[in-house]
Amino acid sequence: MNPVNLVSYVLCVLVFCAAFVLSQIDSMHFFQLNSYRFDTHNRWIFKNIGRYMPHSMLSVLLLIVTLIPFNIIFKMIVSLALFALAVFIERPKKAKKPLVYTPRVKRMFVTTGIIAAALIVVFSALYAPKNHESIGLLVLVLLYALSPGFVMIANLINKPMEKGINRYYTNDAKKILRACRDHLTVIGVTGSYGKTSVKYYLNTLLRAKYNVLMTPESYNTPMGVVKTIRGSLKSTHEIFICEMGAKWVGDIKELCDIVHPDHGVITSIGPQHLESFKTLDAVKNTKFELADALPEGGLLFLNGDDENIRDHGCKRPYIAYAIDGKGDYIATDITVSDRGTTFTVTAPNGEQETYSTRLIGRHNVLNVTGAIAVSHQLGIPLAALKGQVRKLEGAPHRLELSEKNGATIIDDAYNANPSGTKAALEALSLFSGYKILVTPGMVELGEKQEECNRTFGADAAKVCDYVVLVGRRQAVPIEAGLLGENYPKEKIYIADTIQEALTHVYALKSDGRKKVILLENDLPDNY
Repeated sequence: MNPVNLVSYVLCVLVFCAAFVLSQIDSMHFFQLNSYRFDTHNRWIFKNIGRYMPHSMLSVLLLIVTLIPFNIIFKMIVSLALFALAVFIERPKKAKKPLVYTPRVKRMFVTTGIIAAALIVVFSALYAPKNHESIGLLVLVLLYALSPGFVMIANLINKPMEKGINRYYTNDAKKILRACRDHLTVIGVTGSYGKTSVKYYLNTLLRAKYNVLMTPESYNTPMGVVKTIRGSLKSTHEIFICEMGAKWVGDIKELCDIVHPDHGVITSIGPQHLESFKTLDAVKNTKFELADALPEGGLLFLNGDDENIRDHGCKRPYIAYAIDGKGDYIATDITVSDRGTTFTVTAPNGEQETYSTRLIGRHNVLNVTGAIAVSHQLGIPLAALKGQVRKLEGAPHRLELSEKNGATIIDDAYNANPSGTKAALEALSLFSGYKILVTPGMVELGEKQEECNRTFGADAAKVCDYVVLVGRRQAVPIEAGLLGENYPKEKIYIADTIQEALTHVYALKSDGRKKVILLENDLPDNY
């Protein structure tokens, strides 16, 4: 290879590497958001095929330049320019939930790098001495064209290693738990919604008597739980509250096999993650995997107001907590305002106590009642819980109240589901002022998604003075529900991003009334 060709080829390789790495970062980001699952990621790619059009068009142009019999220097120069354009196109975009560079992600990056480098080196060694620069260039083009799939190939190659690493960490966590079993009580908390809130409430209430550890934030997957145990569980802890999430049948059982809960709480069952569960019965069976895992004598606490829990039936003894239905612990005399809530709880023995909390909404009363039931059964008197209930704060982004730009913000952005949207709108209705809803709607509801979002729109029409919908595709059924209730079309605004939505809301005139803004759900970038 003559010096000019060599320099041109090396430049092409360097710029290609930049484009390839950026493409890998983008692909890895969405593969991570899709839980590193081939089926979920492939469905997402099919639904969002349009976002790969710039990459595909550049790949086609590069192939044309490489395959047409042009002068090699001309090919190199044009390819160099196209790879530089690819670097610009593939540059990192601002993300709501950025890529987390976990050890697993780093290992996958190493694997993709080794594969790409090996192919470049092999083909360069084979063809460069023979002046087949076009072959080397073609290899670069093909690697770039296929780069979105490299993360899945790396995941497949690394799968045995990842299983081995996870097994080691899991066994280590089990060993730590076994060493604490003589003095540690494990409480599993699951449900389609409400589980994180109940976990936070339990953590506060049980501290009236015990040294408590809970899984932080939304650490509710096997490796999240394992990380909590290995990093935070101490011999001085007396109670470990373990949140248990699930998207697939068997997920709760897998978590129970790790922590072996002594007691369990099922907060709710509803049509969530139906894209993976497929049916509501599958959701019910999965949540009740917690009940099946409890030992003889273990306490099971169930939301007595949840019709899906009642319909499923439970073969073992349980303690029910409720507002509207029948239960062992009943909340009554509920008074709710935008300043907080007061309510009375009656225990199975007839004992009563009245509580006050800064939390708003009847659904929060139900969740707090569940936490009171658990705490009382574990030996804390109802009266001793009054001060703890006053200390309760909402879980982050779950009807969290704040003030910004002269407006009251009700931040319920963590997630949205049919039950949660009704509770959030009920909370919004308690406030006086100009009520504004900002939402992208609900996802992962399978065939029920359109129907549930249309109902959400119809419910919002009865409460909101103004509605901002985020994402034009997601907005369609919600807007239909609003308009079906004769909601004024001029009071609906559709934004492409949450940033655009908030800019519009803050600039909106509110007839002199204070704005009260409900942020209901904030979908990650893969939506």
